[in-house]
Amino acid sequence: MKKQLLFGMIFAGAFSTLLAQQGTVSLDGKRYPYIIDDCGDTLIVANLNDVSISSMRSFENREDYLRYRRYRAYAVKVYPYAVEAIKLFREVEYATQNMKERERRKYIKKLHKDLKDQFTDPLKNLTKTQGMILIKMVERELDTPLYSLIKELRNGLTATYWNTMGSFFGHDLKEGYHEGQDHILDAVLQDMDISYDLPDRQ
Repeated sequence: MKKQLLFGMIFAGAFSTLLAQQGTVSLDGKRYPYIIDDCGDTLIVANLNDVSISSMRSFENREDYLRYRRYRAYAVKVYPYAVEAIKLFREVEYATQNMKERERRKYIKKLHKDLKDQFTDPLKNLTKTQGMILIKMVERELDTPLYSLIKELRNGLTATYWNTMGSFFGHDLKEGYHEGQDHILDAVLQDMDISYDLPDRQ
């Protein structure tokens, strides 16, 4: 009985000490709870974004390994553009869902004009392979060929123009992304999460 009482007192004392060393702290305009551990370190408690963990890749030969490394480096470079493209597409899709066609075209045209200055120069500086990986990232996430996306957002003439331009660099924008065609590209894209969920709108 004495042991149980002693344990209870120790536990209660430790618990009350822990409670006394809790609080909240402000970071980048957001408040997070924190605790101070036995060593005096402050531990901030926050939810992190999902993390993708994959096992080590195995390759049939060194050439495949080197191509994987190159594709992965390129994917990391174009990743921010892919994320932004998906975000913009989802938001345009949401914003225009109840618009009449003429109003929708006007909205998209204005958005295109605003984005042109922001993205033209960075995208022009991509290599042929970097451009291909960016296209495949977007096509994989939206499960739609880039040609169809351009046609839907702009018009058939614009889509045909860009498909013709793409053909000069070996890209067929009508083809789309097909898992299994390039196992090295598949392995790289499987590690890249570019999905975007619209925030709850009240």
